[in-house]
Amino acid sequence: MLNQQLNVINSDFARFGISFSLQGVTRTVHSTWSTDRNELQMKQSLRRGDYRTLNLYFLRSVSGNLGYCYFPTYASPGSTAFVRDGCTVLFSSVPGGSSTNFNLGKTATHEIGHWLNLYHTFQGGCTGSGDLVADTPAQASPSSGCPHGRDSCPSQPGLDPIHNYMDYSNDACYTEFTEGQRVRMHNAWNTFRA
Repeated sequence: MLNQQLNVINSDFARFGISFSLQGVTRTVHSTWSTDRNELQMKQSLRRGDYRTLNLYFLRSVSGNLGYCYFPTYASPGSTAFVRDGCTVLFSSVPGGSSTNFNLGKTATHEIGHWLNLYHTFQGGCTGSGDLVADTPAQASPSSGCPHGRDSCPSQPGLDPIHNYMDYSNDACYTEFTEGQRVRMHNAWNTFRA
């Protein structure tokens, strides 16, 4: 399961010059940590590495979501921001998991996008600065399913980026980050994590 998930992540990020390697696995059975209600306590105990190290936590329940991840910031070792850094992912969303339409491992890709400073493609809706990336079309709201031809911002150029990993489409619909997102991810790495 973990190797399949790592393969998905590396495949999704490869053409953007980003790769991940497995540095270790900790399997912990703890009744209060199988959900994210005690996140800080769990991460204080389990977190490994420095701020360049992506910690992924796969849990049975994630507050009604598929996952979440913290955006990069200037975090000193031991600070709450440092401890919380990383991504929490619903276990059933890994490749072959039981989350219908969300079991190809793309939740982890989406959450790692946040870890590398990407916002949702629908951030800000049809007006304003949106996701802060110029080459992602404006999008009024998250997608559901894989709605080809959806144009939730008809007064703005382009169709909704339903294939973008930073939308909420089904896993089978996801295929891309944009060049602008690649630049933003690399800038975030160099600014906060390198």
